[in-house]
Amino acid sequence: MGIQLPTSGPAVVAHGKGDLRIEDIPLTTPAPDQAIVEIAYGGICGSDLHYWMHGAAGESILKEPMVLGHEIVGVVVQQAADGSGPGIGTPVAVHPATPAPGVARYPEDRPNLSPGCTYLGSAARYPHTDGAFSRYANLPSRMLRPLPENLDLRTAALVEPASVAWHAVARAGDVKGKTALVIGSGPIGALAVAVLKRAGAARIVAVDMHDKPLEIAKAVGADAVLKGDDAEAIAAVEADVVVESSGSHYGLASAIKGATRGGKVVMVGLLPSGPQPVFISLAITRELELLGSFRFNDEIDEVIGALADGSLLVDPVVTHEFDLAHGLEAFEVAKNSAESGKVLLNFRQ
Repeated sequence: MGIQLPTSGPAVVAHGKGDLRIEDIPLTTPAPDQAIVEIAYGGICGSDLHYWMHGAAGESILKEPMVLGHEIVGVVVQQAADGSGPGIGTPVAVHPATPAPGVARYPEDRPNLSPGCTYLGSAARYPHTDGAFSRYANLPSRMLRPLPENLDLRTAALVEPASVAWHAVARAGDVKGKTALVIGSGPIGALAVAVLKRAGAARIVAVDMHDKPLEIAKAVGADAVLKGDDAEAIAAVEADVVVESSGSHYGLASAIKGATRGGKVVMVGLLPSGPQPVFISLAITRELELLGSFRFNDEIDEVIGALADGSLLVDPVVTHEFDLAHGLEAFEVAKNSAESGKVLLNFRQ
């Protein structure tokens, strides 16, 4: 038996463009394969900000109110009724994806590419998939990853975005002894710097338009930092591996120009849909490899291990923490990338 649970609890709900509310939602009866997790921390992601500011994240348009949040950690307070997954009292991170086999063709070993895949806190499908920015959440036991005793929940709140960065760096192959360039030093870019450092990159250069993200990038392992408008200095890096995490065509242009001949450019920043002006001619004549990177798969398990043994430094990426009562203020801070890194919501206060 779990603890006595309330019938409802507070959550962060996006109702439409510019309409974000902290409101009570009912705690429904979980499905047999779902555990009830008491959420401890949630990290505000760019997609959460887009749903709030624009009522959409790319092609995913809000059609009804939706609970946000997919970067979450917490503690199991009721195990799944079918006996699967972690038991009561287990601290867990969450893999927020639900692949959809059979919807369309994709490599079986890359479920992140499943076209019918759903994600917590996503309006890509209708009905939408609610997220878990809530006091309690019913989550499929297969999503839950038990955390080692020595890994505190606040640090573990970065497991999901760190897994995105880990997947991106892995797309480039072995980076040991190589020069790496990271374009865009927001949370994903900074975490890519940390992953590159752990993977043995010989020199890491981080780029951003603002001082705060560059300060964070240096704290997690960047050897040098450059401003995004210093085109000459970026081109002079001649990186073997470039991680483009800005999500803008200007950043992608910098990534291509900053790559050495025969280098690799990993594109993890999601550009807007539609045609984009890109220096393809330069990519061709330099024989660059342009590699897409989308979410992650089982890298989450490696990330948890690296955080637990201290080999992956991520703490400097978190710059702010707010309790849920101040959740709207947290979103305001998170949208200011010049002054904030990762902003956490603390659901335990």
